Amino acid sequence: MKKTLRRGAALGAILLTLSAFVLTGCGQSQGSGTLKVGVRDDIVNFSYLNENTGKHYGLEIDLANEMAKRLGYADVEFVTVTPDTRKDMLLNGEVDCVVATYSIADTRLENFDFSAPYYTDSTVVMVEKSSQLQDIYDLKGLNIGTMAGSNASPLLATKLFELGIIGENVISNSDTFTQYEGVSVTKAPSYDELNVLLERGDVDAACMDRCIAQTYMDSDRKFIETEIAAQEYGVATQKDSELSGKVAEVIDEMLEDGTIEGFISKWDWEK
Repeated sequence: MKKTLRRGAALGAILLTLSAFVLTGCGQSQGSGTLKVGVRDDIVNFSYLNENTGKHYGLEIDLANEMAKRLGYADVEFVTVTPDTRKDMLLNGEVDCVVATYSIADTRLENFDFSAPYYTDSTVVMVEKSSQLQDIYDLKGLNIGTMAGSNASPLLATKLFELGIIGENVISNSDTFTQYEGVSVTKAPSYDELNVLLERGDVDAACMDRCIAQTYMDSDRKFIETEIAAQEYGVATQKDSELSGKVAEVIDEMLEDGTIEGFISKWDWEK
């Protein structure tokens, strides 16, 4: 997996300890208020809620905690968002920012501001090994599953059109199913349900970001050879809000001093 970062100071525990003493001068008085952060609860190593302890764990949780501290907040409240809900929750002010594998895209920049990317991932297609599917061209005429509201669906359609696998016309479209000339796409309400659809054979393949797919990967599955697109995750805030500039500045600092690189190393499942 690609990890696009600006190289900074030394990594590891020493770097993370030193970062605790960094003062940015941004935001409100040091140690006051609560930052409400929209996060996922179902992505292992990124943002996962342990229902037994009630605590979140992962790269994005560490990032949000450090970001809030540098912004001068005393506490962080984690609010669960999904690809379907995060846009409206941020627009409506239910959360102050979103740190939830939220990729930076032109359509999203119309509504939100994003920090510099803290992680670069890729959108991939996962299949059961028993399917014998090897390449993206093998998907022609098949049913591909995605997560409703995710950026994977439009990226998949763009890639399939560029390769001539689908035509220009959309035969039918709804919140749960799209029929193209060449393939059909089923949109599941959750990644857990998408996983079940693939396991049962209700879809022939599942398209999602690699970091999410790793949660559902097992010895009976594989990725097909062609990647769909690169995805850059950033911290999203309301358009032109006071918080936007402060968040952008803090994330830049965390990239420059190696703090984010340390978090990625800590949660790297490929070690």
